[in-house]
Amino acid sequence: MIPVFEPVISEDEIEAVVAALRRGEISGTFGEALPAFEGEFAEYVGCKHGIAVNSGTSALQLAVAAAQFVPGGEVLVSASTNIATALGVLHNGQVPVPVDSEGVTWNLDLDLIEGLITPKTKAILPVHLYGHPVDMDRLMEIAQRHNLMVIEDCAESHGATVRGRQTGSFGDMACFSFYANKVITTGEGGMVTTNDDALAERLRLLRNLAFTEPRFWHQEAGFNFRMPGFVAALGLEQFHKIEHIIEQKRRVAHTYNEFLKDVPGLQLPVELDWAYNVYWMYALVVKPEFGISRDELAAALWDAAEIQTRTFFCPMSQQPVLHKQAGYRPVACPVADRLWESGLYLPSAWNLPEETIEIVCGAIKEQVAN
Repeated sequence: MIPVFEPVISEDEIEAVVAALRRGEISGTFGEALPAFEGEFAEYVGCKHGIAVNSGTSALQLAVAAAQFVPGGEVLVSASTNIATALGVLHNGQVPVPVDSEGVTWNLDLDLIEGLITPKTKAILPVHLYGHPVDMDRLMEIAQRHNLMVIEDCAESHGATVRGRQTGSFGDMACFSFYANKVITTGEGGMVTTNDDALAERLRLLRNLAFTEPRFWHQEAGFNFRMPGFVAALGLEQFHKIEHIIEQKRRVAHTYNEFLKDVPGLQLPVELDWAYNVYWMYALVVKPEFGISRDELAAALWDAAEIQTRTFFCPMSQQPVLHKQAGYRPVACPVADRLWESGLYLPSAWNLPEETIEIVCGAIKEQVAN
């Protein structure tokens, strides 16, 4: 089988985790590894503060909670994303409003944003989909003109840049995931980055059950979203390899591009001239000209060599759980719908050898020949 992704964990990571365990960094927010990971990762992104948590989903929920929006507000979110993006909004009493995708990078369509803003709109939550960044310069100009907060979802974009500036450094806050298949991993884990001192203080408070003085006196409803120190030790060791990992992910993508560039009916991922794409997953769209559907291609790849694939995300505009929410606002998202029906990503481990990529691409070309 050729899996769609496999994390790469070396003896370096294992030794770092064992060392943290021997130091007693098992739970809580103390020790060496946690502040080192938070500080080094935040500095890499270009932010003053990093607040590590137990998942990327928790990072989203924590960030929206820290914003202190009045219940019943609306947050504009990318239509094509993992449900976690919308859940971070929903669980804080806000209504996620999907913004349809554009057809080139598959990110949210910036031309649509101002038409969706209402007096209830409090924030924009863009997702840097599959590693290609949103044009954050333009998005921030829109947000500032309408006095909206921006919370970036950087789960898939560690190291991606917009005109040389890192994703995660533009918005009021940014949320990263370190799930097993992300650019760097802690297994489960996440982080919120920010340059706002007051937001950082609030994020740290809410992350840890909102403990104040005296210790068991709670004025707010916090969360238990802590990242244990030994998990941070794994993340820190992974982080020290991030540039090499990104270089290899780009190698994988460029190799796929070279093999597939002349195959009719496939829309391959792009890298716009102002962007640096980290190609979290090698994603493509199967157009009608290919001759068979996305689902038929996925089945053929499995039959040919047990090649795993994954579909694009089901749009937020189609999610039943969001339709049930009080204040739900139906928004048509035809481009995101089309991506859901025709997009898939291929095996994308950063250590994938060229020979394996050639096998995958050969199986795809075989379907054209048939």
